[in-house]
Amino acid sequence: MVGPQASALKASRILLGILRAFNLVTGVMLIVAIPASFLFEPQFFEFFSKRPPRIDPTWLVPVLRIWMVLALLMVAALHVALARLLAMVETVRAGDPFVPDNAVRLNTIAWCALAMQLFHLAFGVMAATVNAAGSNVDWKFSGFTGWLAVVLLFVLARVFEEGTRMREDLQRMI
Repeated sequence: MVGPQASALKASRILLGILRAFNLVTGVMLIVAIPASFLFEPQFFEFFSKRPPRIDPTWLVPVLRIWMVLALLMVAALHVALARLLAMVETVRAGDPFVPDNAVRLNTIAWCALAMQLFHLAFGVMAATVNAAGSNVDWKFSGFTGWLAVVLLFVLARVFEEGTRMREDLQRMI
């Protein structure tokens, strides 16, 4: 592959690599933060009970821990999705993207996207909970674009599956 398509493909690979690195760094920071929240619990309670004084740390700290665990699961889902997408880009680079593995990869990416949308909703519940404890977390429903992307990914996975099946049938006939 030559020309602008090759440049776009190379840029995609680089961007996906950067995103995976940032995602892994986020995961490592969460892995460190979770036990640190227990180790430094007295300091958290003291800090949150003073600034602003209306925050109830007995609500806030446990909810923040749950939030970090869910965020770690979201990092894992994003890691899987990025890894599958990078593998798909490699098949495009190799010149044969319509392989059965890519249908499976797209389906996996769709499930990961669905999980990330559900985590986003869970984070909204968490924001409401910490706000009830006196915090001021600004969370907004991001609309239906992400949900539409989930549906689109499931449909594309099915299209890839059918396309690869038809291609295999055609090759057997020839």
